[in-house]
Amino acid sequence: MKTILFATDNDRKIGEAKAACRDFGIDIRQIKLEIDEIQSHDPLKISLHKASRAFELAEKPVVITDTSWNIPALSGFPGGYMKEVADWFTPEDFLTLLAGKQDRRVSFTETIVYKDSRQTKTFSKEFWGEFADKPRGSGLSIEQVAVFDGKTIGEKRGQGKFSHEPKEYVWYDFAKWFSANH
Repeated sequence: MKTILFATDNDRKIGEAKAACRDFGIDIRQIKLEIDEIQSHDPLKISLHKASRAFELAEKPVVITDTSWNIPALSGFPGGYMKEVADWFTPEDFLTLLAGKQDRRVSFTETIVYKDSRQTKTFSKEFWGEFADKPRGSGLSIEQVAVFDGKTIGEKRGQGKFSHEPKEYVWYDFAKWFSANH
């Protein structure tokens, strides 16, 4: 079995990674590191910095993930700033911002960055959904109002599910590459 260190303290992200990598015989090992995330309008810049810092601290090959969110009706807000925004905003705050807007679409882009001493490899995948009319489920504020495939992320979590099927996640793309190259 192949093993990769995953720098995160987010149990949901660990579960998603394990679910997608299991079919490829890849063992995901969590490593918790203190990494100050830079702020940027460019989500890829945030991810690459986070991976470089994780590799420096772990001194071993490592993988990180980062998620950016896009609300077209709000000119792409909150982008790479979702981590802070989700702590500040309630589900109702998001819905208030969309009051009177025709466009209720929302997307998130999940990015994985693998880093070792020889290479940095990036994988990204975008998922589109829409906003609910009212909060449903539990979890972070955005998870209670962002609907993908008919349910909020918070509702899916309440059922013990992830926001998407493991084969749809960017982790699956990473796992195919990692199993073929390591």
